[in-house]
Amino acid sequence: MEAEILERSYNPENIEDRWFRFWMEEGLFRNTIREGRPNFCIVIPPPNITGSLHMGHALNNTLQDILIRWKRMSGHNTLWQFGIDHAGIATQNVVERQLSSEGFDRHRIGQERFVERVWEWKKESGGTITKQLKRLGASCDWDRERFTMDEGLSDAVKEVFVRLYEEGLIYRADYIINWCPRCHTALSDLEVNYEGVKGSLYHIKYPFPNSRDGIVVATTRPETMFGDTAVAVNPEDKRYKDSVGMEVMLPLTGRRIPVIADSYVDQKFGTGALKITPAHDPNDFEIGIKYNLGLIKAIDEKGSMTENAGPYKGLDRYKCRKKALKDLEDQKLLVKEESYEHSVGHCYRCHTVIEPLVSKQWFVKMSSLAMPAIDVIKRGEIRIIPSHWEATYFEWMNNIRDWCISRQIWWGHRIPAWHCKDCGQITVVRSEPGICKHCNGRNIEQEEDVLDTWFSSALWPFSTLGWPHSTRELDTYYPTSVMVTGFDILFFWVARMIMMGIKFMGDIPFHDIYLHALVRDESGQKMSKSKGNVIDPLLMMEKYGTDPFRFTLTALTAQGRDICLSEKRIEGYRHFANKIWNASRFVMLNLDGFSSGKPKKESLADRWIIHRLNIVTKDVTCALEEYRFNDMAGLLYQFWWHEFCDWYIEMAKDALAPDADTLDRQAAQETLVTVLDQGLRLLHPVMPFLTEHIWQNIPHNGKSIMVASWPVYDKERDDPEAEKQMTMLMEIIRGIRNIRGEMNISPGVRLKAIIKTQDQETGDIIMRHSRYIISLARLETMECGVEMVRPKASATSIIQGLEISVSLEGVLNFKEESERLKKELKKLDRDLEVLHKKLANEDFITRAPSDVVTKEKGRSSELSEKKKKLEIILKTITKCMEDAGLH
Repeated sequence: MEAEILERSYNPENIEDRWFRFWMEEGLFRNTIREGRPNFCIVIPPPNITGSLHMGHALNNTLQDILIRWKRMSGHNTLWQFGIDHAGIATQNVVERQLSSEGFDRHRIGQERFVERVWEWKKESGGTITKQLKRLGASCDWDRERFTMDEGLSDAVKEVFVRLYEEGLIYRADYIINWCPRCHTALSDLEVNYEGVKGSLYHIKYPFPNSRDGIVVATTRPETMFGDTAVAVNPEDKRYKDSVGMEVMLPLTGRRIPVIADSYVDQKFGTGALKITPAHDPNDFEIGIKYNLGLIKAIDEKGSMTENAGPYKGLDRYKCRKKALKDLEDQKLLVKEESYEHSVGHCYRCHTVIEPLVSKQWFVKMSSLAMPAIDVIKRGEIRIIPSHWEATYFEWMNNIRDWCISRQIWWGHRIPAWHCKDCGQITVVRSEPGICKHCNGRNIEQEEDVLDTWFSSALWPFSTLGWPHSTRELDTYYPTSVMVTGFDILFFWVARMIMMGIKFMGDIPFHDIYLHALVRDESGQKMSKSKGNVIDPLLMMEKYGTDPFRFTLTALTAQGRDICLSEKRIEGYRHFANKIWNASRFVMLNLDGFSSGKPKKESLADRWIIHRLNIVTKDVTCALEEYRFNDMAGLLYQFWWHEFCDWYIEMAKDALAPDADTLDRQAAQETLVTVLDQGLRLLHPVMPFLTEHIWQNIPHNGKSIMVASWPVYDKERDDPEAEKQMTMLMEIIRGIRNIRGEMNISPGVRLKAIIKTQDQETGDIIMRHSRYIISLARLETMECGVEMVRPKASATSIIQGLEISVSLEGVLNFKEESERLKKELKKLDRDLEVLHKKLANEDFITRAPSDVVTKEKGRSSELSEKKKKLEIILKTITKCMEDAGLH
């Protein structure tokens, strides 16, 4: 590809699409297995087919892309396996809304036609997230895209279901489950989001038969009382010891229920008496089994009251609550109502309050699957990073409940079970059986329920590589290398992948789990549409470019800490991209006559920047190995901006001048190209588009920076002496620049500097490299040595045992400067007086918003610090006036 000088300014629009097409056309993302190379594989957390790129996706996939690009450049066989999740409930909701707009519903068109409609929707609208991830620069093997409902993954799902069923690990039973009345399906415990709700605690009297006395129970859900089968008290509770074994009348029904004693009851909650509703509460369900209380269903799957609610039948559950409370009040059975904040379960998908119901469901027995998954973490076979999540993992796994895997929806993996209408038995097989295997009857129907979406996702690390068939990819890449995901699906998905991987592959699914935090707004608030604080990644990429956006996310990703993101930060890293662009353009414009080869002589600056490049290579690689993404970004930012651009390029300018020594010029050119080439490679995993474009236009070998070799630390290139000497020179330059700034001296004025050293050797080093100091500190003259004497009317800075003096005579008008400083100090005194009065005012401190108070305190500290500095400068100016005989 022919090189070109970069345009004057960095414009992401002109380069991003061009280079992504180039990578795709050249097949650079494809998995290529070469013998003898190490392997590195990531399986992408599959985004939902209904999804659109949000900030969580952007962060997660940026981190994965960094790792895969790094390992690709490091010579590994790499595979970033892409795929999409069918997202059962979410996708069904989308298509149902589509049908509703056409005047239909799914029951009217039937299950088969409905599923066809979903596939049609997928074909037309299901590729949005894929396009957006490509926009992000994700270097997945796009030719290997998988879908959790494709034929191969469906085979894997059936195989796992049948094997688990045959081993007795899948069973069907009546059980209390979480039911969403809106989505009309069961939800696993993990699919229920609990939120604090301000409600009421209702105290209701359950009278003894033929008596005005009774037991008062406290409940937040009086509408469920129609399903009550007992009242329970604690056996240690003396208040109720004479009531145990008696019966009470269930209000509004005339039905008698027993009073039982069980230690589960908390004596301190409410009245200490608990209504037991086995059909509508998971804890009551267990008590019901224990005491053989039976099940009375009071609320149906639509959230409406059943015939067991008598005259309340057909009412919505909340309307029933309102009417029942009115009737209880009329009958003087509502003793009192008090405000009560409690945790209420909501559907994770539609946010409807869930209803615990008893129904026939399919379950996976989890305890035997969980134990090996606990052991592999304990033995260190799988690392969880950050490690503090291990305790949470063990807590959940040690208390794991059986997993409800059936869902009463139509989009998903239909359970491979057939019910026989003749003998009532169930046939579970991999393909349609034709006949019942128990009675050979043909009157069979397939189970209508589908599997929980997470069931197929749990097989993702091996099903996407070809299992249950034997494939080269499965043999090469399983176990995969790392799972990068959010901590919020550690149990939804990660733990289940570990269990299924060990069960069906006999090995762990990945070696490392990197759990990243949440992306919040700049104030640390969770992003939400209702708050209006959502930052759209697509808009940010459009406005500032993909590379600055990716770099921002990387720079803010510290282990165990949420990301507080602001548009201002992204804009700041756009400036960083501009800096890289401009530095690269400078290098290209100064390569006339360049021929690659080891320079015959190197300057101190050349040696220093090569040494720093070598150290940064080691540190960046180490940061990547330890998943310290923010450290990687920080190292690269410091090197590029502050070392290469601010220091080395400025120092190299004299060597690149037309009248410079030829050998100096050759050395500077070679160093510039080497650092630019290697620096771009180190930066490439984070900023792929920018680095590819620049790299293609500088002297290089190879097709793409994507497959160029990753820089390797070389101990032979370490040069600590060059670093020591350059650090001293930079400190001298900073010291002189600080004096210039403090004394308000124009950058265009050349200064005279005198440096007193403690030994002659230091003085010789400084004088040998004085051109750097004279050029960068903008000096007219510089003297250095052990015998140097500080001149009169000068400003001084002490650095590393060196006394640096800058003559101010003839540079400043001391009287004018003195007056200016005095005026500024007077103004500062007035401002500080106003601030001190405000901060001493108790009304202001107690009534003003805390952020305003904090801001004013910060301003007070800032002005006080400024005053101190100006007083020191005024003292220097006064001394200069005395030295010059001015009063």
